[in-house]
This record gives sequence, C-alpha cells and structure tokens, in this order.
Amino acid sequence: MKKDLSIVIVTGLSGAGKSTAAKSLEDQGYYTVDNIPLFLAEKFFQFAYDFNVEIPKIAFVIDVRNKEFDKAYNFIKEIKNNYDADILFLEATQNVLLNRYKETRRKHPLGDDLLRAIEKEISLLSKIRDLSDFIIDTSNLNVNELSAKISELFSKRLQTNLVVTVQSFGFKYGIPPESDMVLDVRFLKNPHYVEKYRPLTGLDDEVKDYIFSDKRSKVFLRKLKSLLDFLIPNYMKEGKKYLTISIGCTGGKHRSVAIADFIYKYMLEKTNLNVNIKHRDMER
Repeated sequence: MKKDLSIVIVTGLSGAGKSTAAKSLEDQGYYTVDNIPLFLAEKFFQFAYDFNVEIPKIAFVIDVRNKEFDKAYNFIKEIKNNYDADILFLEATQNVLLNRYKETRRKHPLGDDLLRAIEKEISLLSKIRDLSDFIIDTSNLNVNELSAKISELFSKRLQTNLVVTVQSFGFKYGIPPESDMVLDVRFLKNPHYVEKYRPLTGLDDEVKDYIFSDKRSKVFLRKLKSLLDFLIPNYMKEGKKYLTISIGCTGGKHRSVAIADFIYKYMLEKTNLNVNIKHRDMER
C-alpha cells in the first residue's frame, strides 16, 4: 500500500484566493484537481493511495461550485480521516469579498444578490471551516503575499513530516522488504573472523574501533554523508513521509550495526527529523 502521499484539501469562500493557493501548491509539486464530482474524487484518492502511481502530492479544490456540495462536509471529513489530509480554508471579510467581485465583475456561484450570496456561503461552509487545519484570512494579502504564505506553510509542514528509519540486517536472512535504500557493507573487514570480537556486536566500542580502523570505512562514511546531505532535502521537497535506509552485512551483527549506528547519530545531529534505529538480526 502506498504511504508517501500528501493531500491538501483547498476550500473556503469564493473570491478568497483558492485559485492562487492551488497555483502555489502546484508550484510546489502538488497535482491539482479542481472540483471534480465527489464520486470520482473518492476513486481518485483510493487509486492514488493504494497503487504505486507517481502522484505523491495532491491538492484538491472543493467549493460551492461543486454540484454535490451538500455532501462536501462528509466527503472532506472522510478524506481527512482516511488519508491524513490537511484542510486549508481561505476566507476574507465581507467588504473585501464585495470589492473583489465588483472589481472583477464575476458572478458569484450562489446568485446575483452578491451580499446574500456571500452570507449564504459563509453559513454553508461554517462546519467545514471548523474542521480545517489551516485558516488564512486573505483580506490584507495580495496575490504574491498569499502565494508566499502558502509556500512557507506547506514546505515547513513537509519538512517536519519525514520519518527516517535506519536499520541493520544480515543478507543471509534476506533484504528487508520495506527498504527504500539498501547499502551493502560486506566489503569492510569482518570482526566475525576475530575470535575476541565474535560474541560482541557493532554497538561495542572495540568492534567499532576495529571496523572504523579500515581506511575504506572512512572513505565510505565521507561519501555516505555527502549522499545523505543531498538526498534528504530532496526527499522532503518531494513530500516523502517515510524513508527506510537498510545497511546489510553477512550476518547483521557487526559491520552493518556499527554503520547503521553511525548514520543514526549523524542524522540526529544534522537534522531535526524523526529518526529511528533498529537492528533486525543483531541478536540472532
């Protein structure tokens, strides 16, 4: 089942800036969908979540233009609960909305009596507003300022969402199927063949010193740090929520454990991400 899916439901009052918000999210790599019928939307989200399609981020716009808007509250609530979606609600004061409609000369989707249409829309959307994660009042924002606010809000949110798991394993027991990245460290000298190290693990200092005394270890770790420094920000930029880095040696007890522990501590020091570590085969 696909897990790395970020969904933002964009909704709110007509004239409050939903189109600008959607364009800003699109610029951040979101696949934007605007007011398709809800029965199709349900199937679309299910497809994007369950199958390995290249749509990691979705911005779904829904407002009173939708022909099935009477079902919108339950639909949004279901998407929020099932897919951990964020709800972004845009609003502005009545006077600001009135002026925007007068300036653009566009027709309000709820009728020709502009003030009544705005009041009716505020009432219709009140429950959805209460459900929202983010509410932005655009009354005093121009297009560029709103775009910048949206970009800042969701880029930060994505940065804090990435959960990294670093794990060691033994190739003799198989590669962990949940791995996003697999590194083979069997080229390093093996403590298993030194009798005094054999009962120890890669968490013991004597074993670490033995492994890291191999000149190739220093070169490997230097290159690995450079690779992680490049990959992690790009994974976050793409909205990836989970990253599993698996380090393998023959039995999963010495070399892979020491290297995984090094990566774990490096990630803790260099990032503010949620980083976990596990040693799958160390106790076998």
